Amino acid sequence: MSKRALIFGITGQDGTYLSEYLLGKGYHVFGTSRDAQLSSFSNLKTLDILDRVTILSANPADFRSVLDAITKSEPNEIYNLAGQSSVGLSFEQPVDTFSSIGIANLTLLEAIRFLGGNIRYYNAGSSECFGNTETPATENSPFHPRSPYAVSKAAAYWQVVNYREAYNLFACSGILFNHESPLRPERFVTQKIVRAACRIADGSKEILSLGNIDIARDWGWAPDFVKAMWAILQNDTAEDFIISTGQTCTLKEFTATVFKYCGLNWENHVKHDQNLLRPSDILVSKGNPEKASIKLGWESQYFMDDVACMLVKYNKNY
Repeated sequence: MSKRALIFGITGQDGTYLSEYLLGKGYHVFGTSRDAQLSSFSNLKTLDILDRVTILSANPADFRSVLDAITKSEPNEIYNLAGQSSVGLSFEQPVDTFSSIGIANLTLLEAIRFLGGNIRYYNAGSSECFGNTETPATENSPFHPRSPYAVSKAAAYWQVVNYREAYNLFACSGILFNHESPLRPERFVTQKIVRAACRIADGSKEILSLGNIDIARDWGWAPDFVKAMWAILQNDTAEDFIISTGQTCTLKEFTATVFKYCGLNWENHVKHDQNLLRPSDILVSKGNPEKASIKLGWESQYFMDDVACMLVKYNKNY
């Protein structure tokens, strides 16, 4: 019999690519939406897989709703990719951010424990938990979250550790560094840059406004990273893993690369906007993916230059 996976957050970037990947492996894929009757499922439609997955209505922060979804899907694996995903927006909506990440994660863990604990559980962790990492972070690096989003992710991470140790659940967190794709909404700065650059290349006279372009991030490719999520749950033991490319670049370098692939000099089309600065931000984010390479056999296949090129090509052809 084929394995069954339940994905909370199936409509987002990672949920959509993970669905595609699991379907390719023969899984029966279930996914949740807060209201399956009203959701547009645009990402699933973009990859032409909506009719290949089973959609259930569920709120991951509501215990009864979660129990109902698990009972109907009878999953071997649960992937929790739901929750408010914007660092910037978390400063404006801190309570909703914590509820959708921290409370939802706790609800899912408690539901698995309540039902007997035989389901393998993946929690979407975040590199934002580490704060500034001048030295590449490992799985043993201390957390220093610098946003409501990061605080929420840090709480969820420790909840997973607690349930794994207290109740012997097969519960893991993938601590993912930045990973992009065409499915990102434009509120993410990478998509904002790519779409603006493509419009300017097509003749738009607009000027792109950016905040701090000296921040540095480890940018990977989302369809590549979801393979690591699956690999984490196939491991013999329940452990947490950093998933990153191992290469860090500044936002200025990313911007310059995107505009280069559009045949433009970025300096002629970008301005600094003080209003886009966050109350606090991570200046440098570096990850060490060595553990994933050794124990999972996973290594990033794409790096910042590749990501910029693929995003530009997609937007030009869209």
